[in-house]
Amino acid sequence: MANVTLYKQDGSENGTVELNDAIFAIEPNENVVFDAIIMQRASLRQGTHSVKNRHEVSGGGRKPWRQKGTGRARQGSIRSPQWRGGGIVFGPTPRSYAYKLPKKVRRLALKSVLSSKVADNALVAVDALSFDAPKTADFAKALKDLNASDKTLVVLEAGNDNAALSARNLPNVKVVEAEGINVLDIVNAKKLLVTKAALQKIEEVFA
Repeated sequence: MANVTLYKQDGSENGTVELNDAIFAIEPNENVVFDAIIMQRASLRQGTHSVKNRHEVSGGGRKPWRQKGTGRARQGSIRSPQWRGGGIVFGPTPRSYAYKLPKKVRRLALKSVLSSKVADNALVAVDALSFDAPKTADFAKALKDLNASDKTLVVLEAGNDNAALSARNLPNVKVVEAEGINVLDIVNAKKLLVTKAALQKIEEVFA
């Protein structure tokens, strides 16, 4: 079992916490992490791009000239694709770019990025983040005491609403619950701040 220092909210040390090597100490698989990031970024695309084909543009209901005898090429509508103002051929239409990787691949990607954070000493374990009421200044002070003020992903246990509300106005800080951790957020963060309860939840999910 790998050990990391466990801190109190004020930044003082409070012993150590054991981490499951099967989750936090594997050899990272970069290819799987790359695939997971591409999948997540694809799922974030809105896919609202749209153009009008010849049936959707306005006008063009009448044949512009007769079929034969004019010396010009035959035309059926002034809204055909070859006309200025005509419809677009094979243009983009609204669609979803989302797709899924196999469950085992997604889990391996998460384990890989978690292991990378531990190896880089970028995982900060705190026994609890407890606030009497939502207050941004108190949360900012806690981050400063824990040396985790710069681009931090905070992973909380479910139901810790005061901590979540305290952090939402802080720049470069994102808060997720243990069940909602994902590869893209972890990779984008310089520090991963995780409560002890959230660590236990993560290990339960991967067990």
